[in-house]
Amino acid sequence: MKRDFYVYIERDEDGFFVGEVPQLRACYAQGRTLEELSNNILEVIQLCLEDEESSGPLPEFFGVQKVTVDDAASNP
Repeated sequence: MKRDFYVYIERDEDGFFVGEVPQLRACYAQGRTLEELSNNILEVIQLCLEDEESSGPLPEFFGVQKVTVDDAASNP
């Protein structure tokens, strides 16, 4: 069975790409390149899925929302 997962990707202060899968608890990986991150996150997802099988159904990914904060309003 094929399942889709969303990966949230950031670049850390050392230049590494860090990916996290919000649908799976503690499921994250890193890589020096996007290709390396992609390979690493696939492996980690498989490990996380093995762990999750005993924990019940996976949460449904709902989405990402952009929130804008006015810095001037928070610094009177």
